[in-house]
Amino acid sequence: MRRHGDSSSPAAVETARTHSDWSTLGRLLPYLWQYRGRVLAAIAFMVGAKLANVGVPLLLKQLVDTMAPPPGAATALLVVPVGLLLAYGGLRLCTSLFNELRELVFAKATHGAARSIALRTFEHLHGLSLRFHLERQTGGMTRDIERGVRGIESLVSFALFNIAATLVEVLLVLAVLGSRFDAGFAVITLTALALYIAFTVGVTEWRIQFRRQANQFDSAAHSKAIDSLLNYETVKYFNNEQFEAHRYDESLERLRLAQLKSRSSLSLLNTGQQCIIAVGLVAMLWRATEGVAAGRLTLGDLVMVNAFMIQIYIPLNFLGVIYREIKQSLTDLDKMFTLMDRPQEVADAPGAPALQGLQQPSVRFEDVHFAYDPARPILQGVSFEIPAGRTVAVVGPSGAGKSTLARLLFRFYDVQGGRITIAGQDIRAVTQESLRRAIGIVPQDTVLFNDTVAYNIAYGRTSATQAEVEQAARAAHIHDFIAAQPLGYATMVGERGLKLSGGEKQRVAIARTLLKNPPILVFDEATSALDSQNERAIQAELRAVAQGKTTLVIAHRLSTVVDAHEILVMEAGRIAERGTHAALLAAGGRYARMWALQQNNGEKSP
Repeated sequence: MRRHGDSSSPAAVETARTHSDWSTLGRLLPYLWQYRGRVLAAIAFMVGAKLANVGVPLLLKQLVDTMAPPPGAATALLVVPVGLLLAYGGLRLCTSLFNELRELVFAKATHGAARSIALRTFEHLHGLSLRFHLERQTGGMTRDIERGVRGIESLVSFALFNIAATLVEVLLVLAVLGSRFDAGFAVITLTALALYIAFTVGVTEWRIQFRRQANQFDSAAHSKAIDSLLNYETVKYFNNEQFEAHRYDESLERLRLAQLKSRSSLSLLNTGQQCIIAVGLVAMLWRATEGVAAGRLTLGDLVMVNAFMIQIYIPLNFLGVIYREIKQSLTDLDKMFTLMDRPQEVADAPGAPALQGLQQPSVRFEDVHFAYDPARPILQGVSFEIPAGRTVAVVGPSGAGKSTLARLLFRFYDVQGGRITIAGQDIRAVTQESLRRAIGIVPQDTVLFNDTVAYNIAYGRTSATQAEVEQAARAAHIHDFIAAQPLGYATMVGERGLKLSGGEKQRVAIARTLLKNPPILVFDEATSALDSQNERAIQAELRAVAQGKTTLVIAHRLSTVVDAHEILVMEAGRIAERGTHAALLAAGGRYARMWALQQNNGEKSP
């Protein structure tokens, strides 16, 4: 099976352009800043939660000192400090309340930004050329988008509400320790934090390569699975179930090995973090205990220092995980931004107007040159005109460039020489939306949405009524078939329309083009999948529909184009012959030989 490219393979990902983490973060901020009120409110609630959290150890100190008997007193009358207990409980409640309010207020901003970026990416992918969509692998690309959207929520949550919140709390604790005790407490805390952060960042940076590899192999495995399932029939035709399973298992094995490396390195990270925390905590408690023994500090001070250390170090336990998730979220988001940055090969010119003069448009190909690959020219100086309201047919052997004419007319690609005009306007100078609205096509290979028959027909004009959909189906000679189904027009057609036969799919394609009713029609082997009886009936309908419309017919069976106003015979990217059916037969050239061959093979003229 030929593969045009694998955007999700490790090599492709490694060579893809990436941005710095700060650049990626900077591109995210405008999407969040649309909800600036909620962002500022969430930050205020976050600071409030941390102030309440820092106040808990201070109240705990007061509570312990109040309950402790004076030094040297044999007995003491203890009174329960109800006010302190209530204040302690209130601060605990405020911490949770502010955190929940923060999440509640900020949820709309997070999900709104994710929605905006996902929509922009989706719209941009639809704006990319056919070349990109022929080369991409759907499974890996959708995986990148899915992870990117999920990464937005993780990034905001971890960066703003974990890292930033922890930093605020550390600064508040350092301010309390520095103001209430000697500078030694702050120095020990800062030293432990610096060592902890340096160790965590260093080891996590080293570990990221394993997570990145795991993601790459995950995308590759997902692409192989999707590709295999989409080609289910081909797999069955060639008895290659085990071959496909083996390919998938190879990707899963690479994924497993990368995940094992990631887990092993995580153990090293956790062990080192705990050692640093333990040393810092012991040093702080030793100094505090010494101060209590010397009478410089109270028992409440010791409890407060211990509580502060626990409050600081508990979130730091997750710093490695949080930092890794932030880095991974930035990587995933960058992949989605990279998709958004993919340049449009076919783009509207700045200020391009809409296509005009579509009442009776003519189509001209003027010395058109084109090649998908520079080493293999497809069209070489093709020139012809389809006069307004006329039908021109193009015939010739496979690979002659017939279908390329339709792709260029739709502007899926831009010509590399010459020009194509509609109603005298170069199609590169008008908007693609107005150009494609003016053209309807019945393609040779019909792919349907996994939805109902009615949805697929109505796709030609999404505002059409049910009566208009049924009218188009009747014109395409598929209404009786649909009506005979148990669910009628609500019948599901399956993935890519695989529940329908080739002829049924093609008639649905004809129906939706008839429903679109554009001034320019393109029939690319429009009846190739139909039997002779249905083909003749639909050919009559197509001729009726084409009356007064500018029509390009691409055909292999010559019997379907005998009524065309002009027939072009293409060979090796050039027009070898041109004329009416009768004139070409009289000339006795390539067309006449093709006609004789098809007649001898049993094809009869209608």
